[in-house]
Amino acid sequence: MRMFPAPLPRRVLAEFTGTAALVAVIVGSGIRADSLSQDIGVRLLANAAASALGLGLLIALLGPLSGAHFNPVVTFSEWWTHREQDGREVLAYVTAQVAGAVAGALLAEAMFGRAPGSWSTEPRAALHLLLGETVATAGLVLVVRGLRHTGRPRLAPVAVAGYIGAAIWFTSSGSFANPAATVGRSLTDSFTGIAPASVPTYAAAQLLGMLGGMALAGVLYGTDRAGTEPRSSRERRTG
Repeated sequence: MRMFPAPLPRRVLAEFTGTAALVAVIVGSGIRADSLSQDIGVRLLANAAASALGLGLLIALLGPLSGAHFNPVVTFSEWWTHREQDGREVLAYVTAQVAGAVAGALLAEAMFGRAPGSWSTEPRAALHLLLGETVATAGLVLVVRGLRHTGRPRLAPVAVAGYIGAAIWFTSSGSFANPAATVGRSLTDSFTGIAPASVPTYAAAQLLGMLGGMALAGVLYGTDRAGTEPRSSRERRTG
């Protein structure tokens, strides 16, 4: 049985809309913070708070439609683990996420009277930043997988948003943890941007983090692909 009964076009639209809104929140709050304070700590706090709140609300609103992935890393890891989507659906999700991220960044720039489509000039290629991005993405995958394996996916709006808000602070990279959002954020020359030349290495770090998070979740929770029910529940019922 499909986890999400909505037709594919509606789910794809939800992924496009959610990713666009998420990137608009991230970029827009960064632009606003830039204009209000020169203190890097204040700007980071404002951006982290807005990003976490926006993400939590979007997951709660759109999760029942599409699963609220908004992130190719989440889509790939969920597909590999549970195989509830076929290749066509995965491609549609990822395409919608990348297109949504680009649209969200351009929208944020336009809302603040800036010329949309300006490439970022913020390089993010240092090894310690890539390590931070790997850790941030691994943690995100572990949170998502952990909620599902323990039968608590309804906590996702709070848990995933809380993790991202914290990871923006505790990782050196600022916790992009999302290849689609990374592409979108290359289109804003602001506090939250990333130079286009740094996008491939950030995306590679994110994919590496995805694999690490999946491996750790497999060690902690098991590697059962049979369904969404926690293994411990099945063992109690059938043991």
